[in-house]
Amino acid sequence: MIRVTVYRRADKSYRGLRVVGHAGYAPYGQDIVCAGVSALVTNLINSIERFTGEPIQIESDEKRGLIQFRFLGIPKEAASLLVESCILGLGAIEREHRDYIRLTFKEV
Repeated sequence: MIRVTVYRRADKSYRGLRVVGHAGYAPYGQDIVCAGVSALVTNLINSIERFTGEPIQIESDEKRGLIQFRFLGIPKEAASLLVESCILGLGAIEREHRDYIRLTFKEV
Protein backbone atom coordinates (compact mmCIF):
# COMPACT_ATOMS: atom_id res chain seq x y z
CA MET A 1 0.00 0.00 0.00
CA ILE A 2 1.08 3.56 -0.72
CA ARG A 3 0.83 5.85 2.27
CA VAL A 4 0.71 9.57 1.57
CA THR A 5 1.05 11.96 4.49
CA VAL A 6 0.50 15.67 4.02
CA TYR A 7 2.11 17.73 6.76
CA ARG A 8 0.51 21.02 7.75
CA ARG A 9 1.10 23.56 10.45
CA ALA A 10 -1.62 24.66 12.89
CA ASP A 11 -2.32 27.65 10.61
CA LYS A 12 -3.01 25.12 7.78
CA SER A 13 0.06 26.16 5.78
CA TYR A 14 1.82 23.21 4.21
CA ARG A 15 5.01 21.83 5.67
CA GLY A 16 5.61 19.01 3.20
CA LEU A 17 4.55 15.67 1.82
CA ARG A 18 5.72 12.08 2.32
CA VAL A 19 4.89 9.14 0.06
CA VAL A 20 6.07 5.66 1.00
CA GLY A 21 5.30 2.17 -0.19
CA HIS A 22 4.25 0.36 -3.32
CA ALA A 23 0.63 -0.14 -4.32
CA GLY A 24 0.85 -3.77 -5.33
CA TYR A 25 -2.03 -3.22 -7.75
CA ALA A 26 -0.18 -4.88 -10.63
CA PRO A 27 3.32 -6.14 -11.48
CA TYR A 28 6.18 -3.65 -11.59
CA GLY A 29 5.98 -1.57 -14.75
CA GLN A 30 2.22 -2.16 -15.09
CA ASP A 31 1.00 -0.69 -11.81
CA ILE A 32 -1.26 2.24 -12.72
CA VAL A 33 -1.73 3.27 -9.09
CA CYS A 34 2.03 3.61 -8.51
CA ALA A 35 2.45 5.34 -11.85
CA GLY A 36 -0.30 7.86 -11.13
CA VAL A 37 0.99 8.70 -7.66
CA SER A 38 4.58 8.94 -8.89
CA ALA A 39 3.61 11.24 -11.75
CA LEU A 40 1.61 13.58 -9.51
CA VAL A 41 4.24 13.83 -6.78
CA THR A 42 7.19 14.14 -9.16
CA ASN A 43 5.36 16.85 -11.08
CA LEU A 44 4.55 18.65 -7.82
CA ILE A 45 8.19 18.75 -6.76
CA ASN A 46 9.41 19.76 -10.22
CA SER A 47 6.77 22.48 -10.45
CA ILE A 48 7.61 23.91 -7.03
CA GLU A 49 11.28 24.06 -7.95
CA ARG A 50 10.76 25.49 -11.41
CA PHE A 51 7.84 27.87 -10.99
CA THR A 52 7.97 29.08 -7.40
CA GLY A 53 11.59 29.10 -6.31
CA GLU A 54 10.48 27.98 -2.84
CA PRO A 55 13.36 26.33 -1.00
CA ILE A 56 12.59 22.66 -0.35
CA GLN A 57 14.47 19.63 0.89
CA ILE A 58 13.90 16.35 -0.97
CA GLU A 59 14.59 12.74 0.00
CA SER A 60 13.91 9.63 -2.06
CA ASP A 61 14.59 5.90 -1.92
CA GLU A 62 13.28 3.90 -4.87
CA LYS A 63 13.53 0.52 -3.10
CA ARG A 64 11.23 1.64 -0.28
CA GLY A 65 9.05 3.61 -2.62
CA LEU A 66 9.88 6.77 -0.68
CA ILE A 67 9.71 10.32 -1.91
CA GLN A 68 9.25 13.22 0.41
CA PHE A 69 9.85 16.90 0.50
CA ARG A 70 9.52 19.66 3.02
CA PHE A 71 9.37 23.38 2.67
CA LEU A 72 12.26 25.15 4.37
CA GLY A 73 9.99 28.10 5.10
CA ILE A 74 6.32 28.94 4.92
CA PRO A 75 5.22 28.44 1.32
CA LYS A 76 3.67 31.29 -0.61
CA GLU A 77 0.33 31.07 -2.41
CA ALA A 78 1.66 29.61 -5.67
CA ALA A 79 3.42 26.70 -3.95
CA SER A 80 0.38 26.05 -1.76
CA LEU A 81 -1.84 25.94 -4.83
CA LEU A 82 0.45 23.37 -6.43
CA VAL A 83 0.22 21.22 -3.30
CA GLU A 84 -3.59 21.56 -3.31
CA SER A 85 -3.66 20.44 -6.94
CA CYS A 86 -1.55 17.38 -6.16
CA ILE A 87 -3.78 16.51 -3.19
CA LEU A 88 -6.81 16.76 -5.47
CA GLY A 89 -5.27 14.21 -7.84
CA LEU A 90 -4.12 11.90 -5.05
CA GLY A 91 -7.59 12.03 -3.51
CA ALA A 92 -9.12 10.99 -6.82
CA ILE A 93 -6.77 8.00 -7.01
CA GLU A 94 -7.62 7.10 -3.42
CA ARG A 95 -11.37 7.17 -4.10
CA GLU A 96 -10.93 4.72 -7.00
CA HIS A 97 -8.31 2.47 -5.38
CA ARG A 98 -8.89 2.51 -1.60
CA ASP A 99 -7.11 -0.81 -1.07
CA TYR A 100 -3.88 0.52 -2.57
CA ILE A 101 -3.41 4.11 -1.36
CA ARG A 102 -4.13 5.97 1.88
CA LEU A 103 -4.03 9.79 2.09
CA THR A 104 -3.75 11.35 5.55
CA PHE A 105 -3.10 14.79 6.97
CA LYS A 106 -0.91 15.44 9.98
CA GLU A 107 -0.42 18.65 11.91
CA VAL A 108 3.20 19.41 12.75
